[in-house]
Amino acid sequence: MRITIIGGSKGTGARLASLAQEAGHEVSVLSRSGTAPEGVRSVTGNATDPEAAARAVAGADAVVVTVGGAKGVHHQRGAVTRTVIGAMRAEGVRRLVVQSSLGAGDSASQLPGPLGLITRIVLAKALADHNAQESAVQGSGLDWTILRPTGLTDKEPSGTWRMLETTDNGKLKGSIPRADLAACMLSLLTDESAVGRAFGVSS
Repeated sequence: MRITIIGGSKGTGARLASLAQEAGHEVSVLSRSGTAPEGVRSVTGNATDPEAAARAVAGADAVVVTVGGAKGVHHQRGAVTRTVIGAMRAEGVRRLVVQSSLGAGDSASQLPGPLGLITRIVLAKALADHNAQESAVQGSGLDWTILRPTGLTDKEPSGTWRMLETTDNGKLKGSIPRADLAACMLSLLTDESAVGRAFGVSS
């Protein structure tokens, strides 16, 4: 596949870029820094710039958005995601996977124990941004999947994870290694049954 990652210079996006490249996929990363893992095509630009987004997604089979917030920028994730969706529509790219956060949308009930209340208070601004992001994704008309991870760590990957929709019974654990989240994302890119669904994910 030809995969474009928005925000893949570090964190989960960089893990995904390396993993996808090692699996034989053709990978491009759009970031402001212009840095990317070895062997990965780098596109330098601001993902809220329609021209930069168009250059990044042109020719892609799938797009993954892993962008974080930006200091001093209101609803950065939402703005980036809306721009990328516009570029995908213009370029005829349909498959979209977006990294959100557990607690966004209707998923607070999946958080374990007191984390639900703590998350809603401490991460209120970030969750509002994710809510704007998810709203754009769900109204995009694209073949989308939303992933809502719990707390991200740099621990060694276990190679396993648990995914739940809000209609499923059970709670998720409090964290997941970034490498496991990246592997989960890669597996979902070709999973047609995941289209139009939002999953909470944890170890």
